[in-house]
Amino acid sequence: MIGKISGILDYRASDHVLIDVRGVGYIVHVSDRTLASLPGPGEAVALYTELLVREDLLQLFGFPTLIEKEWHRLLMTVQGVGAKAAMAILGTLGAEGVARSIAMGDARSIQAAPGIGPKIAQRVVLELKSKAPALMAMGGGPVAVPAPDGEAAAPSRRKAAPRPAEPAPRASFSADALSALTNLGYQPSDAAQAVAQAATEAPEADTAGLIRLSLKLLAPKT
Repeated sequence: MIGKISGILDYRASDHVLIDVRGVGYIVHVSDRTLASLPGPGEAVALYTELLVREDLLQLFGFPTLIEKEWHRLLMTVQGVGAKAAMAILGTLGAEGVARSIAMGDARSIQAAPGIGPKIAQRVVLELKSKAPALMAMGGGPVAVPAPDGEAAAPSRRKAAPRPAEPAPRASFSADALSALTNLGYQPSDAAQAVAQAATEAPEADTAGLIRLSLKLLAPKT
């Protein structure tokens, strides 16, 4: 199983990239969102990967974070959602957006992904709502990008600086807030829905802010 690819980006296509790993080129399919975040040809790149094996096909799918890879695997457990459909959903919403939409029961957001109809979108929400809290609490930032191998790289590639891993503070805030609420005794599904709604209403809020807003949403209505 190929779980991660680290190397030099050779070229970018509309839905995949070619990554040179010490002379071996790997075609890795990525979402539009991931493609837009990748550097240009000749630069160092690293992606978590999922290998799809069929009788007549082997395909690698790439993800900038481990949690996005896990969401891709979870989405494919829904009947009617294949690898490309799962990539379309992640490319439209991102891992955090998928988690928020499912936690809030927002099938319309899922339906915004290309090729996803209302029935499949509703199925995604219904089947994955109970599983969303675990992934929301998982967290996990981008995979670290190693420096290019100076001995093996071409002269033009030696100048390419590796891109530093960028933190995902909002996802971390949501995960921390969710953990705090579950530790207080709230049901994971209720806590996840409250955190997702709080993050939507106050996207600038940190962990403490999300906890305060979530507690207000979880308070009994009088």
